[in-house]
Amino acid sequence: MEVILSKDVEKIGKAGAVLKVKDGFARNFLLPRGLAVPVTEANLKRLEEQKRRRLLEQESTKAKAQELKSRLDGLALTIPVLTQEENDSLYGSITAFEVAKAIQDEGIQIDKNCILLEEPIKSLGIYEVPIKLHPDVPAKIKVWIVKK
Repeated sequence: MEVILSKDVEKIGKAGAVLKVKDGFARNFLLPRGLAVPVTEANLKRLEEQKRRRLLEQESTKAKAQELKSRLDGLALTIPVLTQEENDSLYGSITAFEVAKAIQDEGIQIDKNCILLEEPIKSLGIYEVPIKLHPDVPAKIKVWIVKK
């Protein structure tokens, strides 16, 4: 029996895939749980419509990410921190959360999970911080860590 997966099924396939499976597996497992629908003209048309809609959503998301990248390019943030007197090392460390907060103070909304710090910043200086806005749209900002 041929079916169209409506949800991702582990070890079987991703949503939207057209598969040929055994009749019993389709009737007893996939169809009752809503994981698949039989291949019919109407279901194939619905699948094509969903693919087209998903593609449009991805394009709009990528366009928004490009716009945000243009706003972030050339952005330099200054984060004042407390340091120890004798060796200028930080009391704490600067994480993605603090960088995201500094970006939000500039009026740009960024999720802290998009900021790709390999490890927290633990000393004064200038750092290039990569940001992943979209899988195809990376950005970089400069972050200046200075004494308070």
